[in-house]
Amino acid sequence: MDIVLVINAGSSSLKFEVFGIDDGDLSKLVRGQMEGIGVSPRLRATDSDGAQLIDRTYPPAEVADLQAATRLVGVWLRETQVGNLIAIGHRVVHGGPDYARPVRVDARVLANLERYVPLAPLHQPNNLAPIRAFLERRPDLPQVACFDTAFHRGHAAVADHYAIPVHFHAEGVRRYGFHGLSYEYIAGRLPEVVPEVAGKRVIVAHLGSGASLCALLDGRSVESTLGFTALDGLPMGTRCGQIDPGVVLYLLSERGLSVGQVQDLLYKDSGLKGLSGVSNDVRALLASDSPAAAFALEHFVYRIGLNVGTLVAALGGLDAFVFTAGIGENSPEMRTRIAGTMAWLGARIDPSANERRALRISTADSRIALHVIPTNEELMIARHTLDLIGGAVSRLAASNE
Repeated sequence: MDIVLVINAGSSSLKFEVFGIDDGDLSKLVRGQMEGIGVSPRLRATDSDGAQLIDRTYPPAEVADLQAATRLVGVWLRETQVGNLIAIGHRVVHGGPDYARPVRVDARVLANLERYVPLAPLHQPNNLAPIRAFLERRPDLPQVACFDTAFHRGHAAVADHYAIPVHFHAEGVRRYGFHGLSYEYIAGRLPEVVPEVAGKRVIVAHLGSGASLCALLDGRSVESTLGFTALDGLPMGTRCGQIDPGVVLYLLSERGLSVGQVQDLLYKDSGLKGLSGVSNDVRALLASDSPAAAFALEHFVYRIGLNVGTLVAALGGLDAFVFTAGIGENSPEMRTRIAGTMAWLGARIDPSANERRALRISTADSRIALHVIPTNEELMIARHTLDLIGGAVSRLAASNE
């Protein structure tokens, strides 16, 4: 069987999925992750039924970096998985102004993508590391970069410009938006699971360690809370979200922080972590009795409510709201709090449906339909990869959705 490997590389983890191809259909075969890279490495993987295939820890020196993790995962896959690997698809956070759709990566494309490392310092270097490793070892193997910015590239010019001299926009300083692979997947699922709202005004909330909102009109992104970098919009696990640029100037000129120190502050030490002083994990904050933890969550919900209002204005109204990603899919309490900020729009949550994570969690008399739809960025990457190398793509069987 021909197979496609999907890789989503982060700073301390390497997520991967293997998809089989049968008559143009994609089926998930393996899902796994190497986590704790350089600290407490652990490789875990399951098959399509959720059965455990491996759960093994390694000495930190054996898996000291992403390159070592990529090599070890590759060895395990070759030794245990039967199939003909025809391509690898990668999540790449920033495509800059040059890449509005998935692209096959060669040395030239890789060099271009490295220019956007300063725009996504937490993600881009790690996204590109496995691509570089496979280019060196298997230059003949097709690799496809799929961008989190691509889905938003159809925005109107008025939405993408900053109010600075226009030549900066031509140079690439513009609002890109992120989490596009997740939003693209949800936009494709809406006609299948809730066709009554698929062509209407929908806000999708991708809420995880990284968090954002996207306004969909007839399945197309028209506005997003994220902009030039992944720092904008909502507060996140460790990122600040929207902030007055004057704060950055103050930190540089008056407090004497270096550019590197400001970057670390805004990307790694802010958001829920910075506000709470407890954790960047919503689960830990919900379980904490710290007033600062409670305030961090209150701030998170408040900012979501404000940004919902902005996107409602962009859409000219709202018909449905979709929760997705780690927090959105798994936290009934956070869904309840966030729905409460939309009471002015007529949103009413059904507590019972919310607790069991039903597809629709709003009451029958709610003027706004509230839904929970799991995302699947890896499937989106596999589809794009197969499309680009000439394969026919169709959706997974319902049992794998």
